[in-house]
Amino acid sequence: MKLAELSEAQLVSHFRESFPRGERTMIGIGDDCAQVAAPEGSFIVTTDVMVEDQHFHLSWSTGYEVGARVAAQNLADIDAMGGRPSALVASVVAPRDMDADVFLDVVRGLGDRAREVGAGVVGGDLSAGEKLVISITAFGYCPGPVVRRDGARPGDVVAVSGTLGYSYAGLDLLEGGYVDPSSRGVEQLGDLAPFIETYRAPRPPLGSGVAAAAAGARAMMDLSDGPATDAGRIAQASGVVVEFNRDAIEAEASQLAPAARVCAVDPVRWVLQGGEEHGMIAVFPPDALLPDGFRIVGGVRACRPDEEPQAMMDGAVLRGAWDHFSADSVD
Repeated sequence: MKLAELSEAQLVSHFRESFPRGERTMIGIGDDCAQVAAPEGSFIVTTDVMVEDQHFHLSWSTGYEVGARVAAQNLADIDAMGGRPSALVASVVAPRDMDADVFLDVVRGLGDRAREVGAGVVGGDLSAGEKLVISITAFGYCPGPVVRRDGARPGDVVAVSGTLGYSYAGLDLLEGGYVDPSSRGVEQLGDLAPFIETYRAPRPPLGSGVAAAAAGARAMMDLSDGPATDAGRIAQASGVVVEFNRDAIEAEASQLAPAARVCAVDPVRWVLQGGEEHGMIAVFPPDALLPDGFRIVGGVRACRPDEEPQAMMDGAVLRGAWDHFSADSVD
């Protein structure tokens, strides 16, 4: 069955069945607007868009994986402020001839990932177009102080949660034709499974941002564009230099050895430049007790004369691999 064979009312009915209501939902799907409780008196909000063949390929990923992936990246943004998610709004553009089961799998993946963290999916919009485009707006609240990007201070330590480089390794494995895109699970993918599965549907350590905020994190971001890029953003916002420790980065890279052998690449590049896993990079005071799951990978120092705020390792300025409008960017 194609999407064109379903009415909008039928699709909305499927949405009601698949999307969670959420603990703070007062009015959900079915009215002109949703109503979401905000007892703290303020809320945080973020939005992201994913475009077919730019951010994902349906020949590589199932609809369910695509839905879970777009939910994860928005939920991680909320977590990166030290927040908890309350509600998501989803707007979708889809081809009329898209397989209806694939589309509904996208809906289920999004709904299940939101349900896991207690967030409601409270509305959105539908339109027809040439490719599948999913735009999510996520709302949340901070149980404590909001953690921004601009709080890093010289002498602080830099730590990360979640995996590093797995998604980039999975992308290279798929783009390079090293694995069959239809392969699934450890039985078919062997020791490459963690990398392929992380690329298809990352499972960020949601809640680690809230834990970091409670532990006194001064600055934080989710790792959407990779440590090199995201640490550089913290450095620029804070007016400092973030320096990665090579031994710590190589220890992270050692976990990518199975994929690195297949692709014949230095996995340090994947660790530093790989994003879309949506763990946290956080800056803590030097005496802070780090929450479970965080590992120290570097430190913060003041800028030297004639030195710009930036991310560095071994005296070299680090550059990211992703720019949305660069022809040379990785997918």
